[in-house]
Amino acid sequence: MPLAAIISKPQKPELAVILTDLIAWLGHHDYECRLDAESAAYFGPDGPSTPRTELPLHHPDLVIVLGGDGTLLSAARVFAQSNTPILSVNLGSLGFLTEIPLADLYLTLDAFIAGRAHIDHRAMMCCRLLRDDQLIRQWDTLNDVVVSKGTIARMADFTIEIDGQLVAHFRADGVILSTPTGSTAYNLAANGPIMMPSVDAMIINPICPHLLTLRPIVVPGDVNVTIHIEGVPNQTILTVDGQEAVELNLNDKVHCCRSQYSVRLLRLRPNGIFNVLRNKLKWGER
Repeated sequence: MPLAAIISKPQKPELAVILTDLIAWLGHHDYECRLDAESAAYFGPDGPSTPRTELPLHHPDLVIVLGGDGTLLSAARVFAQSNTPILSVNLGSLGFLTEIPLADLYLTLDAFIAGRAHIDHRAMMCCRLLRDDQLIRQWDTLNDVVVSKGTIARMADFTIEIDGQLVAHFRADGVILSTPTGSTAYNLAANGPIMMPSVDAMIINPICPHLLTLRPIVVPGDVNVTIHIEGVPNQTILTVDGQEAVELNLNDKVHCCRSQYSVRLLRLRPNGIFNVLRNKLKWGER
């Protein structure tokens, strides 16, 4: 029997009805379901659930994400190594990644079962935190990695290298390393370029640098980027996809490169980034 994993955003009262209907539909189509804790909570405190991080161990055939972009980013990191297709339904406010509206949920599921759905492959970035040249933590991220100063209103000192070659030493509020998918997130808000998701590249975007000449850089997707933390000890933060944060120490290194994994987003039709830009950011309107 095929298996569907369901991941939900908490505190969305409408999900109590949506989940009930969805589980019934999947059961009618011979699918077994496994719910994360957030999904199971809509059925009461004793609802059967599986910890989100353990869902890939059950090898689901499909992951259904009900929420916003943040919920999808979390699911993408959990399933990064599984190659499982993810169907993401937008219940949030913007929904750049979770672009499937609730009205198209069952149409998309029908297309998936019939083998007619489109799979949108999105590259991920591998981020490693090194301290005294020892690996502290590692992530596979879909959107971006941000190194930024803490709460004190003063700039930090950074050095960036690409493939071991010095790019720049500078003072700034931080640095954004973005995938093409993440180019429309924090990078865009920091005046970085928009990239089509199919482009094999990364963006290095200093945040408010104290140099008029320092601007965002688009680099090939197969390079290795290293950020050296050289200022404001114990008051610099590494954030992954805006969701996981680690405090950095002086002389820490953040190493980023293309991940060996990718995210497979299930679409009813091929993704159109320009449709998303026009509809959700009113791009090009006067």
